[in-house]
Amino acid sequence: MNISVIGGHKCSKKIYKIAEEVGRLIAGQGWVLICGGRTGVMEAACKGAKEQGGLTVGILPSSDGGDANKYVDVKIPTGLGYARNILVVRASDAVIAISGEHGTLSEIAFAFNEEKLIIGIDTWEIEGIKKAKTAKEAVGYIKKKGKNA
Repeated sequence: MNISVIGGHKCSKKIYKIAEEVGRLIAGQGWVLICGGRTGVMEAACKGAKEQGGLTVGILPSSDGGDANKYVDVKIPTGLGYARNILVVRASDAVIAISGEHGTLSEIAFAFNEEKLIIGIDTWEIEGIKKAKTAKEAVGYIKKKGKNA
């Protein structure tokens, strides 16, 4: 499965650690981690996935891919800026939103449009987002849903 991890390009140390753990757990399941490929939550999730030997894909806003974090395996430069958010969502079977601001909110909206399973950790309070308190709880919920995520 492909799991998108979305969240801000800036985050607290607490959120960074949570995103890192999410990445580790995603890779531990043998799933592919999809993200926007930049800093903050995206970097933390990729770092965690790489620690577990996982595959990370960054769908980047730039045309050249130079904005990718060092833990991205597959760089997909789009030149689309924030419009690339729809691609981050469409490439996934489920979405885990960790914290985040308006860019994350746009990805959540796209995920609702695409009828994706959305799990949120310390993110926007919106009906339809499955709340999780921990990385383990978020990934566990996807495991329960299986390919029907």
